[in-house]
Amino acid sequence: MPDLATLISPILHSPRLAEISELLQSKLKEERRLRDQFYSEMTPEMKIEFIDGEVVLHSPARNVHLDVTKWILMLVDTYVNVHQLGEVKAEKCLCVFPRNDYEPDIVYFGAAKAAALKSDTMKFPIPDLIVEVLSESTAARDRGVKFEDYESHGVEEYWIVDADAGIVEQYLRHGETLELAMKSSTGELRSQAIPGFAASVAAFFDARENLAALRTLLAARAD
Repeated sequence: MPDLATLISPILHSPRLAEISELLQSKLKEERRLRDQFYSEMTPEMKIEFIDGEVVLHSPARNVHLDVTKWILMLVDTYVNVHQLGEVKAEKCLCVFPRNDYEPDIVYFGAAKAAALKSDTMKFPIPDLIVEVLSESTAARDRGVKFEDYESHGVEEYWIVDADAGIVEQYLRHGETLELAMKSSTGELRSQAIPGFAASVAAFFDARENLAALRTLLAARAD
């Protein structure tokens, strides 16, 4: 992804810089107004996001999407709870970025961020790990504006999960970028953001594999 200096260089040297700046300020002012309205009108029952100045309302998910999200959530949440490593949230957790607001399928906050969460929190900080399970209506944003935003604002790890194909893509932070570390339907995924977390990729997509992985996690704790 180009850095900010590269992105704005053509504008800085344009004779229309003042006009461009005025237009941008007007756009941002209106966007702030719409974002404040979004905050005032949202309710806990809604699954909505605020992206690029627009409210995005999500439709119900297909069964395969729900199952895969559930299986991944159970693995990550169980591990984090067993080892007291922070907090895991799902679906209606509104994560506030500098310009946009997202409700990823699954998020993980390490201990430092989790300590600041309260019972009435509705606007959450930027997560350490984000999981998005692809759907036809969200795939372009998950790979586009969301990826750019997550990369630009400190998300340490990002999983893009294709429930239909049974494939997970794991992106890990290296400096200023998120780089592909794994794309597979087999093998073991080891997390960078969650200390010590490792799970079979098959356990993301199959009920029996998931149950076996959960038993392993709990047995390790018992030992």
